[in-house]
Amino acid sequence: MIVAGVISILFKWLKQPVVLGYIVAGLLAGPYVAGSSWVNVESAETWGHVGVIFLLFSLGLEFSFKKLLQMGSTAFIGCITIVIGMMSVGFLLGRLMGWNEMNSLFLGGMLCMSSTTIVFKALDDLGLRQQKFAGICFGILVVEDLFAVVLMVLLASIAVKQQFDGQEMLGQVAKLASYLLFWFVAGIMIIPSVLKKFRQFLNDETMTIVSLGLCLGMVLLAMAAGFSDALGAFVMGSILAETIEAERIEHLVSPIKNLFGAIFFVSVGMMIDPAILAAYWLPITIITLTVICGQIVFASLGIVLSGQPLKVAMQSAFALTQVGEFAFIIAQFGESIGVTEKFLYPVVVAVSVITTFLTPYTLRLAAPAHTWVSAHMPAKLQAILDKLAAGKNSIGERSVMRELLKKVGLTVAIYFIVSLFITGIYMNFLSDWIVQLVNTWLPDDWSWVGNLVGLLVILSVLSPFIYKMVTKHLHSEESHELWRKSIYQRVSLIVLFVARLLLGLMFVIGCISHYFTLTSGVLTVMGLVVVAPMLFSKKIHLRSSEIEQNFMSNLSAREVEQDRHRAVKKELEQQLLSYDLHLADFEISAESTYCGSKLINLDLRKTCGVNVVRIIRGGLNVNIPGGNERLFPHDRIVVAGSDEQICLFQEQLQAAEKRGAELVAEQGLDSRRTQVSLEQLVVKSDMDFCGKTLAESRIREKAQCAVLGIEHNGVTVMNPDASMVLAEGDTLLLAGESDQILQLLNA
Repeated sequence: MIVAGVISILFKWLKQPVVLGYIVAGLLAGPYVAGSSWVNVESAETWGHVGVIFLLFSLGLEFSFKKLLQMGSTAFIGCITIVIGMMSVGFLLGRLMGWNEMNSLFLGGMLCMSSTTIVFKALDDLGLRQQKFAGICFGILVVEDLFAVVLMVLLASIAVKQQFDGQEMLGQVAKLASYLLFWFVAGIMIIPSVLKKFRQFLNDETMTIVSLGLCLGMVLLAMAAGFSDALGAFVMGSILAETIEAERIEHLVSPIKNLFGAIFFVSVGMMIDPAILAAYWLPITIITLTVICGQIVFASLGIVLSGQPLKVAMQSAFALTQVGEFAFIIAQFGESIGVTEKFLYPVVVAVSVITTFLTPYTLRLAAPAHTWVSAHMPAKLQAILDKLAAGKNSIGERSVMRELLKKVGLTVAIYFIVSLFITGIYMNFLSDWIVQLVNTWLPDDWSWVGNLVGLLVILSVLSPFIYKMVTKHLHSEESHELWRKSIYQRVSLIVLFVARLLLGLMFVIGCISHYFTLTSGVLTVMGLVVVAPMLFSKKIHLRSSEIEQNFMSNLSAREVEQDRHRAVKKELEQQLLSYDLHLADFEISAESTYCGSKLINLDLRKTCGVNVVRIIRGGLNVNIPGGNERLFPHDRIVVAGSDEQICLFQEQLQAAEKRGAELVAEQGLDSRRTQVSLEQLVVKSDMDFCGKTLAESRIREKAQCAVLGIEHNGVTVMNPDASMVLAEGDTLLLAGESDQILQLLNA
């Protein structure tokens, strides 16, 4: 940590990502450079493993499954194209270099994900966070983060069996999806409600402990289910990301993440053997070039196919040309279970360091590269790309049946998986205990009563979920519209309802057969007898509606809170994207020359082409401000324009702030170093305020100070009245600037 502290300061001075500094620090403090006597490498690896947990927990806090669904096709198509392309290229490259299948497979997995941290940092440093392509980059990175978690599960399964099994892969994906969905639904149902109920007791200390406890608790659940501890940390972070406490938790956990994250990256550096790097310099060079070229090609292709303009696609692609932190985790995992050779870890780390270092430079090459490609692109290909981009912004034909199937499919999937997990947990952990508890109070030949009670308990718990699974969206607008259309559509709706009814019936029959041995016909009849009252019970309807309403309220609480503080409505931002416009907000610095100026005098429309949409001033919002509206310090000004126009406005705003700071320095107006002090002043006869009242003396105005007290004849009067007369020999207790108070002596 000592070496990491020194090296990180050096890298900050060199304006390089601090993550690289940690890796270099690990290299210098590791056994291959400093020797094994200084640092216990095994201990460092253990703490680094803890660091992975907190890194993924923090990553989950920045992630949102709801945002993932709102990303649109661009993020998904771009991510899928990158992952398939880079994994294939990485695997083939490994085989061409003579590596075995497992090393090549892990190499492909490591090369297909970019670094969220590095991309954020590079865009911030270059002032590009406000541009349109930045949002697309973040969307792709979010999807890649989720895929990385899935990839770790798949690689673990393949590594154990030493072969690729398509059926096994689908089973693992289905199992993972089911667990993620159940954990997410159960977490949203319970955790936000608990945090809201005990909010008054959750100070910063308690909130930190509760958050970390929830994180590590989910780690234990994930490990018990056969998944990695990193997955559990990520899931809990994503659950807490949907609560209104998300920003607060993220702020509180940030120092812990920074500490253990640093330890993790230092431990990564410790695993690097310089001798291996020297021996494998050619593969490192080849892989580095492959990553940069491959990411540019596949990311550009995927984003263009999703309907984005070529310029935006290339800007996004040039930002994603690095190997991310997940590569370290995958490499460490492969080495820990003994399926990859030792050389792969330092090789991938070296590639990551080089590509991370080159990221700011590749970003700057995006615009010249687009200009060159546009100039040499065939006219037919350009026409096809223009048609794709135009199709992205057009409104497609509405398919009512498709919309209904999408809603019903999602609803049935959620309630089916929740019902499945509730049934499994109940049958494995609670059922026998309840049956035995009831039967202890009854004769031996009455054992059927315990079974009946056990059955009634599980059916009462499942009834709201089965009700929603069968009846949700039956009376939606889409259902009514389809019912009015034709007989064919009515038959389709009936078939859909019957299929959902059979799914609910399956749960009821399964529960009955667990407690009673009956024939299939009797089971079916009993199942129908149980399900029919469920569908018409007002009590079950109300309870299921309450559960769903509580879930939706918890799920949307953070979004509702954010919408209250949004600069403009989200719908307006999305509509502007179709016209190559987007919104950006900036804070007016107190030193900016814009302060006090009217919008008509600044003439931002003429100088940089942007339109001022809103001024946010504390709790006051000035929508579509007029030309006579003035700007004040710390106003947030929301402007609409293209990437170029907003970039130009940002440059003008920074120049105005710089001019204001220079003006303050020239005129000596900077009073930040001047301190308020307490001074004592004895009233003398030759002072012009001697014999006058405090109000007549005008001491406050003359010396810019406050009279806190007056000592007269040994008695001190604090906060004296303005009518009190100042006599010779009185001692004044003054609060103000020393230089100003000294002027009273010369008065």
